[in-house]
Amino acid sequence: MNKLLMEENDRLQKQVSQLVYENSYFRQQTQNATTLATTDTSCESVVTSGQHRLTPQHPPRDASPAGLLSIAEENLAQFLSKATGTAVEWVQMPGMKPGPDSIGIVAISHGCTGVAARACGLVGLEPTRVAEILKDRPSWFRDCRAVDVINAMSTANGGTIELLYMQLYAPTTLAPARDFLLLRYTSVLEDGSLVVCERSLNNTQNGPSMPPTQHFVRAEMLPSGYLIRPCEGGGSIIHIVDHMDLEPWSVPEVLRPLYESSTLLAQKTTMAALRHLRQISQEISQPNVTGWGRRPAALRALSQRLSKGFNEAVNGFADEGWSLLESDGIDDVTVLVNSSPTKTMGVNFSYDNGFPSMNNAVLCAKASMLLQNVPPAILLRFLREHRSEWADNGIDAYAASAIKAGPCSLPVSRAGNFGGQVILPLAHTIENEEFIEVIKLENMGYREDMLMPGDVFLLQLCSGVDENAVGTCAELIFAPIDASFSDDAPIIPSGFRIIPLDSGMDASSPNRTLDLASALEVGPAGNRASGDLSGRSGCTKSVMTIAFQFAFEMHLQENVASMARQYVRSIIASVQRVALALSPSHFGSHAGFWPPHGTPEAHTLARWICESYRIYLGVKLLKNEGSDSILKTLWHHSDALVCCSLKTLPVFTFSNQAGLDMLETTLVALQDITLEKIFDDNGRKTLCSEFPQIMQQGFMCLPGGICLSSMGRPVSYERAVAWKVLNEEESAHCICFMFMNWSFV
Repeated sequence: MNKLLMEENDRLQKQVSQLVYENSYFRQQTQNATTLATTDTSCESVVTSGQHRLTPQHPPRDASPAGLLSIAEENLAQFLSKATGTAVEWVQMPGMKPGPDSIGIVAISHGCTGVAARACGLVGLEPTRVAEILKDRPSWFRDCRAVDVINAMSTANGGTIELLYMQLYAPTTLAPARDFLLLRYTSVLEDGSLVVCERSLNNTQNGPSMPPTQHFVRAEMLPSGYLIRPCEGGGSIIHIVDHMDLEPWSVPEVLRPLYESSTLLAQKTTMAALRHLRQISQEISQPNVTGWGRRPAALRALSQRLSKGFNEAVNGFADEGWSLLESDGIDDVTVLVNSSPTKTMGVNFSYDNGFPSMNNAVLCAKASMLLQNVPPAILLRFLREHRSEWADNGIDAYAASAIKAGPCSLPVSRAGNFGGQVILPLAHTIENEEFIEVIKLENMGYREDMLMPGDVFLLQLCSGVDENAVGTCAELIFAPIDASFSDDAPIIPSGFRIIPLDSGMDASSPNRTLDLASALEVGPAGNRASGDLSGRSGCTKSVMTIAFQFAFEMHLQENVASMARQYVRSIIASVQRVALALSPSHFGSHAGFWPPHGTPEAHTLARWICESYRIYLGVKLLKNEGSDSILKTLWHHSDALVCCSLKTLPVFTFSNQAGLDMLETTLVALQDITLEKIFDDNGRKTLCSEFPQIMQQGFMCLPGGICLSSMGRPVSYERAVAWKVLNEEESAHCICFMFMNWSFV
């Protein structure tokens, strides 16, 4: 791919140079002709993509075919100057790793009007197929609500001009959605390249126009589009340019970074297009059946339904049937109701006498909140892996009952009776930036007022969990499903969206991405500032949007609305508590959480672990134990090291990175895991019989076996060693386990 991209770059540079030369030559000729005949100024010569045309000096700019063609040709020239030239100053996308495994070459604008991003990549699809896919923007751009073709016409050179009206969802509840009036021009260049370019018609005098739409802010798309060149032997090289002015003045000041970030545009639009093309190409070449008998395309369609349903809930458009309920006096949670047939289709309710209810509706409770100094990826992982920390299982069971045939009643909170959670993977995209899974909430139990015993299943979409990705939006969207998992089953999504606000991600040079190893070290002046740890994600501030939907019977509206408000408020309180715990600046100031890496306590424990290992086993655990970086070396040790407390029911208190990976957890959630929970029956029996040996002899060697992660996934290990960790007074402080050569089964 690198070779092809380099060749493409050379070819385009030569073409640009030739165009610049020809334009200069013809402009000089025009000026000379004007000097000789000053009365004849009716035309000038213009070169566009290697095609010499004689056009009027003041071409029409109206809604006539000639006027639209003039606008289209100008748009084409401006787009090509961005895609292959220097009309915009481009800088490398922060955090991108160039190379064969990369999605392509991605750049963002520096110092231009609005926000812009450019990408170049190789896809295994023919140009016409690429253009067809990209024109269908709602199929790959999750923020796109709809694209309507208002009018279309053919041009003399075989091209097509279309007038489009496009709507984009608002990402939060705090700002209005955007819409665009666009002209799209599709044509084939002399070298065989296919071009699809677009621009807004906002500022066109006497041109096509459309009055403002209620609840939308009219934004502007500057010349953008796709240059698609066929490759020898199949496939295409594609250049993408996205350039928009999203009218940031219309949103609260704290949210303006969302509308002024070229990096966010690149992540959500430009790179999303390339990823979607690669995904389609892979599905065509490998049309295998994946999880639960579903083909990749079917699972992709499910993920799109989840995303679209969540976006509709967040935006609550009136033309979709949503109406606002009166506030209860506190404006932190907004509640809307939708009783339109399309929204409630497939939702099953029946009265206790068995007759179906015809007064179904869906209620949505939503809110947005600002978060400080919490990496979105880490917070989202916690919400995904530890549902019991914020969810109410009674409400989960109630939501699940709405898609089953049978009686249903108001949910009753059953705190403390939450069953186990098992994550069943279904599919993931090529770069693992998004995956879809089924969550099985086990043993939800039997209630007399809810005749729906058994397990509850949730279809879940998760994205943005890569802590090293710059400016990535993190989402966790889920919906209850029936165990039959039929394709036409109703999907009523709820979930979370976390978007970084001030990550400094549009700097002209890539951000320095700090890993945990950087945060482990203590400088000469003492501990590193807590803000350095947050630098790993490049983010100190983000906005979280929460939206939960509930199907209900109309006569229960008041009760369900009250329940929904209370539930979302309880989730907000839980998220705030978790965010406070995850915030690096608050580690160590709250009991029950491990102090931050780099503190004297952490270094002391690392030294105790190594010294005790040497005392009891007679060899060194680390090669350079005399250095100042014991904690750092221990953290990066390839084997999983976990410490547990000396209690009747031992819980984990510390782990290195390999241990966290093996247990599929975080440092904050580590204390929620007990020692016996990670072993199977045989492992527990061995541990119980051999545990006294650890206390008497000081260590114990365990044969290879199977343990379980916090997600219930089996993990095999070649062998394990456990030893007693002694403190300065030579009394037992904890037990350390080392699992060697572990892997997921």
